[in-house]
Amino acid sequence: MTTDFQQAREALGRRLRELREGKTQRELAAVLGWPQAKVSKLETGRQTATPEDLMAWAQATEQPATTEELLARRQGLETHVRSWRRQLRAGHRPVQDVLTIEYEQSTVLRAWQGAMVVGILQTPDYARHVFTRMAELQQSPRDIEDAVRARVHRQELLYQPGREFRIIMWEAALLAGLAPPDVLAAQLDRLASIIGLDTVRLGIIPLSAHLSVPPGNGFWLYDDRLTIVEEWHAELWLNDADSVALYRRVWETLDKSAVYGTNARRLIGRARAHFTDLA
Repeated sequence: MTTDFQQAREALGRRLRELREGKTQRELAAVLGWPQAKVSKLETGRQTATPEDLMAWAQATEQPATTEELLARRQGLETHVRSWRRQLRAGHRPVQDVLTIEYEQSTVLRAWQGAMVVGILQTPDYARHVFTRMAELQQSPRDIEDAVRARVHRQELLYQPGREFRIIMWEAALLAGLAPPDVLAAQLDRLASIIGLDTVRLGIIPLSAHLSVPPGNGFWLYDDRLTIVEEWHAELWLNDADSVALYRRVWETLDKSAVYGTNARRLIGRARAHFTDLA
């Protein structure tokens, strides 16, 4: 299935092809000093143009006035797909700061996470292990302690009246061995203490529960204006009404399989007992 990102990249490619009119790919490549294959890939949407590529294209096609248009089209791609490679160039702390702004601008925040404890509920030790593993995976700068402090600082929002956090996690997230057993046990204690907080509604979907949709990647809904979905290569920032409505339906469908209150605490306690035995 063609993604929105790919469709937008192909649309940008078609626009580049229009600007090339009057020159062959080979001729334009010669002017730019590029391999012809690069021109072809950009025009067919198989490669994402850099800002420098677009500025050079506008000059080489003798249409410099189109530079701002092309850059705006590319910015549209980045608005929706924010690659980890680009976001993490300066480390994890700047990414946390950007997310905090979205949290602060929102009243009702909904989350689904099937792989690990959601960031807003992580203990410092648990967060430290998560950031360390992700820095290793993404080969990004090791600003672990700054990132942990930013994540923990954001948790102050949990205690501000007038804001609601509606969080669903899969039971598998409780059992993911992302840290030593004692750290995981403390993290589960933290989750149990959150149940009953008037700004947080924490649900757990049991592993044995009937699911009406597959438990896909984690995501957050910020009111009804923005959805942020986490992929291995990027975050998807989706603010069009159709996408936000789709993820709202996914969240509401998963919510029907979740348990709350005493039943959620029981699942958390069962997971904690597992790690206590391992410690």
